[in-house]
Amino acid sequence: MQATATLRWSPRAALLPALRYLRQPLRFFRTYNRASLRPDVISGLTVGVVLLPQAIAYSFLAGLPPEMGLYTAIVGGVVAALWGSSEHLQSGPTNTLAILLLATLAVTATPGSSTFIVAAWLLTVMVGVLQLALGLLRLGFIVNFVSRSVIVGFAAGAGVLIALGQLDTLLGITVPRSDTLHGLRDTLLGLPDADLLTAAIGIGTMLIILLVRRVNPKLPGPLIAIAIATLAVYLMGSTAEDVAVIGELPKSIPPLARLPFLDLELIAELSTGALAVAAIGLVQTTAVSRTLTSLTRQRLDNNQEFVGQGMGNILAGLFSGYAISGSFSMSAVKYRSGAVTRVASVAAGGTILLLMFTVGKAGAYVPVSALAATLIIAAFNMIDGAEMRRILNGSSGDAIIMIVTLLGTIFLKLDFAVLSGIILSFVLYLFRTSAPRVQVVVPDEGFRHFAHRPGSDICPQLNIVEIQGDLYFGAVNHIEEEILELAARSPQQRYLLIRAHQVNQIDFSGIHMLENLVQYFRENGGDVFLVHVGPTLLAFMKTTACLDYVRPENILDEDEAIEFLFHHVLDPAICIYECPVRVFRECQNLPKRFDLIDVTPRSSVKNGHSTGKPPRTIAPRELWRMLRLTPAGEHPVVMDVREPREYLHSHIAEAQSLPLSTLLRQGLIMSDVRPVVLVCQSGRRSRRAEMILRELGFNDISLLEGGMQAWEAAGLLTAVELEASGTGHNS
Repeated sequence: MQATATLRWSPRAALLPALRYLRQPLRFFRTYNRASLRPDVISGLTVGVVLLPQAIAYSFLAGLPPEMGLYTAIVGGVVAALWGSSEHLQSGPTNTLAILLLATLAVTATPGSSTFIVAAWLLTVMVGVLQLALGLLRLGFIVNFVSRSVIVGFAAGAGVLIALGQLDTLLGITVPRSDTLHGLRDTLLGLPDADLLTAAIGIGTMLIILLVRRVNPKLPGPLIAIAIATLAVYLMGSTAEDVAVIGELPKSIPPLARLPFLDLELIAELSTGALAVAAIGLVQTTAVSRTLTSLTRQRLDNNQEFVGQGMGNILAGLFSGYAISGSFSMSAVKYRSGAVTRVASVAAGGTILLLMFTVGKAGAYVPVSALAATLIIAAFNMIDGAEMRRILNGSSGDAIIMIVTLLGTIFLKLDFAVLSGIILSFVLYLFRTSAPRVQVVVPDEGFRHFAHRPGSDICPQLNIVEIQGDLYFGAVNHIEEEILELAARSPQQRYLLIRAHQVNQIDFSGIHMLENLVQYFRENGGDVFLVHVGPTLLAFMKTTACLDYVRPENILDEDEAIEFLFHHVLDPAICIYECPVRVFRECQNLPKRFDLIDVTPRSSVKNGHSTGKPPRTIAPRELWRMLRLTPAGEHPVVMDVREPREYLHSHIAEAQSLPLSTLLRQGLIMSDVRPVVLVCQSGRRSRRAEMILRELGFNDISLLEGGMQAWEAAGLLTAVELEASGTGHNS
């Protein structure tokens, strides 16, 4: 007996991907090459020394105690590296998240207060939970839908806010700050009260950083400048007693934080900010990781990186730190200093902890204005003018997203600005994917490829379209409308060939659209064919029975499609007697017999379509009634201008055979003046015959509307001539 396969949900099978992501450190250390230990440790020492003052500065920017930045760099940096995907990414406190944290938490409590600190811990854990959940659920792809313009706009806006926000500290001014414009006004009004020594130290620090950068960009300019400023304060002694300093650093490992997990009101208040911080952190981390891969060629796993950032933020919040993300500057230092693996981040965390225990007392001489100077320099580096110009000169959608995010960051709440930019990114993505291009293509001049060539000749029987997007519910209405509009513009093109090489995905709405198109063209006497159908599209068409409706034989090989259609589907009589163009390779040696008598000015024919006055037509049922109700000698003369083989196959019983080729050579002589009704297969040859007859002096001419296709579609009787015996019968 053959067993029947069944699908069962297994908790173990569902948890395996999550366990794989969480076991990342074990997998890494099992395969770690000890030869990498020395370069990793050396790189870690370099990163730790440079990161220590930067972590303090970012804490200061976020309105948090300096030790929180150190705890963040130690715990968040190490954990994110161990559970992440990239070997060279360095995570930790960043200026982007610091300014976002300050803006988000400032509405909850006063910066620097105990309530503010607790809210920062809780927000960080919330951010980590969101990021971890996205990674475990394998939703890492969503970061691809956030436009680069959001990051560029937010970074520029944050740079402006950081620079303006640090002016007071740089100059030793104490003024209340509300919004951006009023804060700048108050700073300018407070300039007469600036502390000259504090301002000199701050401005001097900025000049040293710029000088070191000019002499040797590889040197840690901020570290050197802060060390010089610290030494200056120490040597000045009591003269510098009015200069604000960060204070002595604690000699302790990161302590466990006391978090109000049951304060649902606070959690609800922080939820919007947590979403914004989580989104910006992940986008920034992904951007840094991708930049590094262009140098290292390492393959990344977005889901694993989400898990790493989530674990890093959760543990940073639990151990008295604040939110982390991938750092452009620190990752560059880590890579340039020779790091091979993520062990360098572990060594960097250990270096910071060692410095806290050994030189922590030096914090009593580190001037706050020097840290403000480093932040202002970093803020100007955040404004990527070249990238902004590229975006402004590129897509209007990306430019709008960047400008909205930039202005929102400067003048509105930061979390609202960030989420607005992200939402605009999704809207832009949906707009672009819901309106994919549907363009008509024809063979190029060498007949090797299909190309979109506006204004070039098209086949009067076959339309070839290329769908540049997926067939999903948001796009199918647009695609169907575009194709039906093309069909309405050229009703004589009864056959449609769809090139589907850019269709990667399809859903049930796409299946219905294909079936609707097939039904429309078949009802009009034609059909739909497809080429370059990918395996995903073909499999879905099979499982939904769409392939049976379309017919498997209508899925053609692209290299042989035109040849097959030309010889087995298209009407050769139209090609010979009606079509003035040669679109396909197969047309090149085809005789064009309508050229024997040129009765139509070339200006009135374009792309195979007559542009003259439309002829008079008669509907099939009207002609049928006329033939039945009028005596034989009085009803119109019905002339069938198709080829003899077509006439023999099926024709109107009262019709006389007068092939268009004969009419072109011999003309027509009639003994009476009865009205003439011209009949062909679809109506095209009748129009050419009508022009010839008018040139010969016949005026009372009508065309059977839709030709024999319409006659047969109306269910009217036809006659079939038996060529062998010369007899006929009605069918």
